[in-house]
Amino acid sequence: MKNFLKIAATIFLLLIAAASATAYFLFWAPAVPKDSAPRDFVIYRGMLLPQIADSLQSHGLISSRDRFIFADKILQWGKTLKAGKYTLAPGASTLDLYKLFRSGKSAQFRVTLPEGKTIEDYAAILQRTMEIDSVAFVRLAYDSTFAKQLNVPAENLEGYLYPNTYSFAWGVPAPDIIRTVVQEFHQQVNDSLRLRAEALGMSLQHVLTLASIIEGEAVVDSERTIISAVYHNRLRQGILLQADPTIQYIVPGPPRRLLNRDLAIDSRYNTYRYPGLPPGPVNNPGIASIRAALYPAKVNYLYFVARGDGSHTFSRTLQEHLRAKKEFDKIRARVQRQRASQSNGGFR
Repeated sequence: MKNFLKIAATIFLLLIAAASATAYFLFWAPAVPKDSAPRDFVIYRGMLLPQIADSLQSHGLISSRDRFIFADKILQWGKTLKAGKYTLAPGASTLDLYKLFRSGKSAQFRVTLPEGKTIEDYAAILQRTMEIDSVAFVRLAYDSTFAKQLNVPAENLEGYLYPNTYSFAWGVPAPDIIRTVVQEFHQQVNDSLRLRAEALGMSLQHVLTLASIIEGEAVVDSERTIISAVYHNRLRQGILLQADPTIQYIVPGPPRRLLNRDLAIDSRYNTYRYPGLPPGPVNNPGIASIRAALYPAKVNYLYFVARGDGSHTFSRTLQEHLRAKKEFDKIRARVQRQRASQSNGGFR
């Protein structure tokens, strides 16, 4: 009897040891190679557990897909794994991976949406950094119903996507990204700025349209309010704005030097042909340009021309403007000659 009890106890201990070893191998033993660097792994929406396991193994992130799948027969977590982009630590166990994928703590991305860019520009930036569907982003940004839901008084979101640096989780849907960016716009363009617009007799759409033109023209920050004053003065006197950023908006492709034929394009955005402001913003302006549109400098300039270094010469009369333009044309011609000389291997 004593021998039987000893044998039974031994078998029991062996079974416990075997179960412990199996559990350790299944759950706590390193599944991700210890000697690897941290690696990113993507779970796409709609992926099933076998597909996740196959992808992990095919990318060399786990040694056994079968072990990963078998672990779920005990855990029963396979249907709760969340889509996202995850960073896998070297030596992570199968249990670590399941906990990570259940948490939904996807990799965070810092994305900068610069001032003066269009909806399409932002879509390209987000596609490049976060792999979002840029086509879906653009389509949604031009959806008037969606704009109304976001309390935007316009047919699309051009001008209302606030330029800033944002932190997004990988895989966040385009609607959520847009909501975050527009919400930031509403917070930054506060009640005091909106009251100022009312005092000027300007709608929010008009303010943003003018601000987007200022954004497109200004390189030197201190000139924003002066550029704003030029356009306010021209609007007040019924003079065509003749703003190059409005032409760039309707010319296909990236910004380039405008040609005379561009100025003849028949579009309501062409401020060389049609009076007043264009139908809407031509980019998404930053807060400095929005403030400049609302608080123009107290000057009586009607014209400005580039100096070639980012700054401008401002003029009160057409005669002054033509003289300044002539000087700039000389500078441009001299630069072109220097470039031509350099490309020919010499200097003149």
